Amino acid sequence: MNKETGTIRRIIEILPKSEFLQNEFFQSDSEIIEIQGRKLLFSMDDFSKEDFFRDDAPYQLGSNVAIATISDILASGGDPLMYAHSMSIDTSTWDKHYIDAFSEGIAAVLKEIGAGFIGGDLGRSDSWKYTGVAIGETHRPITRIGTKEGDIIFMTGMVGAGNIEATMNLVLNNNFLGNKIDLPRLKLKIRQKESLLIREYATSCIDTSDGVLSGLNTFAELNHVGYQIDNLKYSPEGIRLSQIIGKPLCLLFMGECGEYELLFTINPQQLDQFVAEAEKKNLEFTQIGLITAEGNKSLAEADKSVNFMNFDIRARDFEQIEEYLTELINYVEKNRK
Repeated sequence: MNKETGTIRRIIEILPKSEFLQNEFFQSDSEIIEIQGRKLLFSMDDFSKEDFFRDDAPYQLGSNVAIATISDILASGGDPLMYAHSMSIDTSTWDKHYIDAFSEGIAAVLKEIGAGFIGGDLGRSDSWKYTGVAIGETHRPITRIGTKEGDIIFMTGMVGAGNIEATMNLVLNNNFLGNKIDLPRLKLKIRQKESLLIREYATSCIDTSDGVLSGLNTFAELNHVGYQIDNLKYSPEGIRLSQIIGKPLCLLFMGECGEYELLFTINPQQLDQFVAEAEKKNLEFTQIGLITAEGNKSLAEADKSVNFMNFDIRARDFEQIEEYLTELINYVEKNRK
């Protein structure tokens, strides 16, 4: 068990569980709350410089943190209803124009998804920090529990956007590659339309806020299954970045600065119907692999395969990001054949 999960479990053991909570902790992207026959979804996410979002474009930063916050509601098969936040603004850079642009980025997301703002809190500090809260409603909650051997693994979007952003943040801060890289900044996408279809078919779902590998390992742990991945769709920028820095492409799959896409599983008996509905609605999904029996966690790329059976590396267990990256690279080198 990693340090972060251990800390969370100790806290949960001390605090009394609400009588309205329907799910077990860790088993759902959003907490499922039933009140007077209505199933509500609750999610809270914290963001800061630790997440490596570039913050020199306030409108895009506001949009990104809002989309990242509501992605848990979408992964749980819900419709976002209400939104709140707590902001600690960076007193050195967050002037009136910055705050206005940041708020406009959040507002654009809320208007698109049909959710309303219900309040929050404001503070000041030497470094920005943002906590987003989303409340939604669902008639059929989707959790991380339910996938079985033989299920097909799908995801929205491409792999790597968040880890590209983190790399660019490191480049800007350390200038270790000079002017060799100029990649577009992170622009998360709202997957509300995709979620409406996913919730009709998925046997399990999770967002890739902590990366694709983390999501797959969560499925494996909770459902006592394995996985075989053989068709990842990396972003063109990620492929280019990997070539420039000379590091394995699969680091974009392994890293925990996620892309906030939806990762989900489908019963093979419903595969044709799901694909047909997706085509009818002009929605794109990538079939990336298969749920297998326990004892297999693998990624196949070209003529190589990486075994993740012994993978237990978490970013928050390291003091320095460089140490974390070194461990990831070493793991690939030792376990790729």
